[in-house]
Amino acid sequence: MSQERTGVATIKGNPLTLIGPELKVGDKAPDATININLVEQAQLSKYDGKVKLISVVPSLDTGVCDAQTRRFNEEAAGLGDDVTILTISMDLPPAQARWCGAAGIDKVIVVSDHNKADFGEKYGVLVKELRLDMRAVFVIDKSNTIQYIEVLKELTDHPNYESALAAVKSLV
Repeated sequence: MSQERTGVATIKGNPLTLIGPELKVGDKAPDATININLVEQAQLSKYDGKVKLISVVPSLDTGVCDAQTRRFNEEAAGLGDDVTILTISMDLPPAQARWCGAAGIDKVIVVSDHNKADFGEKYGVLVKELRLDMRAVFVIDKSNTIQYIEVLKELTDHPNYESALAAVKSLV
């Protein structure tokens, strides 16, 4: 049974329960299984050796998630080849692919946590009441140590883009 944390997250002011540990800066980044498409799974470790910005969104088909993913896609061009930006959501891979095509997302790698919620549980962002991942940003260095974490208190708020990007830039 995974750890449950209350009093740390809300949606429109209503309390949510997060499942999994509260990770801290300096922790080793957990490896997690994600879906590349409906059948192909991969481990986050597939992206080891690069600085990783992991942008966690509940669903791409909502305004803030859409804006968050577009913003990191725009910023990706200026970050260089040593940086991988992943967007993780609970959306099914075909819906993600359709959304990315319509939105012109071509620099961010969009993967799904839908199958096992393995990422959400290991990173402590799985929302028990919604079976969605809480909006968050993790920046992980080339040696797989977490260097920046922002798990939003309110699901509908935007992350601090500037702080996350500054954390990435300090590592390249």
